[in-house]
Amino acid sequence: MKMLSLVLAIGFAVLHFSAKYMVFLKRVPRSRFLSFAGGIAVSYVFVHLLPDLHTHQQVLEKAQNGLLRFIENHAYLMALMGLALFYGLEEIVSQSTNKKETKVSSGIFWIHVGVFFFYNMLIGYLLIQETFDQVLGMLFYFLALSVHFMTIDQSMREAHQHVYDQYGRWILIFAVLVGWALGALTELKEAVVSTMVAFLSGALILNVLKEELPKESESSFGAFAAGLIIYSALLLAV
Repeated sequence: MKMLSLVLAIGFAVLHFSAKYMVFLKRVPRSRFLSFAGGIAVSYVFVHLLPDLHTHQQVLEKAQNGLLRFIENHAYLMALMGLALFYGLEEIVSQSTNKKETKVSSGIFWIHVGVFFFYNMLIGYLLIQETFDQVLGMLFYFLALSVHFMTIDQSMREAHQHVYDQYGRWILIFAVLVGWALGALTELKEAVVSTMVAFLSGALILNVLKEELPKESESSFGAFAAGLIIYSALLLAV
């Protein structure tokens, strides 16, 4: 499993690197791909992520660490914090884009990339530290986040243009690999890992709803339903 997790971490890195060259992501409308990816992502959130969050809540309820006890007993609060942080970040980027008309300022760029560095690092860390029941569970995690990464890359590129390709994508590639390396070299307490998962869950829920569900004018319900049904069936079959 450890070797497989390294292969998948490298796979995430390759996706970040190659997203720039995926011409189909730039086509307008991108409805079919975005809708299919949205179906996969939404399925992942409701069929796997939310039930998993409940499991981590039970883990945190058993934690006895006095210093973090308030947080440890509130996995859903941590998920809310993750969602709120990324919502606030996207609002800042959106307002900056409107003011600059073409691109956000360099300061906002580094804040944006910095937060996603932490986001990607968590994903890489949990790739090896999260307890997967079997190999398929890890592969489904990789599949859902792969389509997520591709749409995140496209969104970042639209906001920051060439600066993202020059610096941003390399930082996010590095973040995933750093997260995996930290997971391989360290082993945090189960309650701390559950807190990290809860925070990441909230961030994922927001980013999935924002990035993977296209606007009505660009949407294809057939492709969305296909992604939703196929991925849900795969998850339920495990």
